[in-house]
Amino acid sequence: MPVDRRPVHSRAMPPAILLAGLGGLTIAAIFFFLTLGARGNWGFILAFRGTKVAAMMLVGYAIAVSTVLFQTITNNRILTPSIMGFDFLYRLIQTVMVFQLGSATVAAFDPRLRFGIEVGAMVAFSWLLYRWLFSGSLRGLHLLMLVGIVFGVLFRSLAGFLQRVIDPNEFLVVQDRLFASFNRVDGQLLAVSALVVLAVSVAVWRNARVLDVLALGREAAINLGVDHRREVTRILVMVSVLVAVSTALVGPVTFFGLLVANLAYLLADTHRHRLILPVAALVASLTLMAGQLVLERLLGFNGALGIVIEFLGGIVFLVILVRRAAR
Repeated sequence: MPVDRRPVHSRAMPPAILLAGLGGLTIAAIFFFLTLGARGNWGFILAFRGTKVAAMMLVGYAIAVSTVLFQTITNNRILTPSIMGFDFLYRLIQTVMVFQLGSATVAAFDPRLRFGIEVGAMVAFSWLLYRWLFSGSLRGLHLLMLVGIVFGVLFRSLAGFLQRVIDPNEFLVVQDRLFASFNRVDGQLLAVSALVVLAVSVAVWRNARVLDVLALGREAAINLGVDHRREVTRILVMVSVLVAVSTALVGPVTFFGLLVANLAYLLADTHRHRLILPVAALVASLTLMAGQLVLERLLGFNGALGIVIEFLGGIVFLVILVRRAAR
């Protein structure tokens, strides 16, 4: 049975109260997002805003869970799955499609086809990477991350080169698609994405106790009887699917996972994943909902929330680095 490593004098709230509080705040944020400033046809308003709410909850959940899983297997709380190059691969895919086919042709694509291409490319890339690095003599999670960084630089360089030679009008279209936005989510894709995320979530929940052991470190996990390589490979595949789905749905959000995962660790104050994962998912949904509510309804901005998230996430990243350096 996994050991609760929460100190006896912990000031964290009891799990039931913490989850109920976050759940209540999330429900309140959903209510205000759906109703605040609404005038006119309620059928249209609820359908339009409801799609955005569903997208924010789904993307928040996928990013939060994937980040917690990635930090568990790497034993590092300043890393996110974006270090594997997913964001830059997404940028390269968007740039290549517009460069080769033109923005008008890409815009005329069936959204489900484009979504399938983007998710399939990102999952196939990660699967080939894991298979290559975990099947031969070249093995190791740190080597995997290093190769992911190298591929990320390669993808970024290729995308940057194509963006320099592309038509300026086409370049603006590409730039618009490279910032995460919940204003252009296609409702047809939400059901498919939800089913994929649900399937991954069932697998994650069933392996929650293995995750508790993996959080102790590689040597401790092996000594406790865990097949470390197999479990890490399985979790990396789950992380890849979650990141691919969320990125293809709204665009890349580099620092959001770092932000909500560290807030979840702070609130839960435990290493038990059956508490950390739902807390992280609720914090992510609440953060996205409240941020979009303030941005749209109170400040009157129609900009991308992803820009604000990147700014705040970057600050959190620097704070964590400074605190670690000071120890």
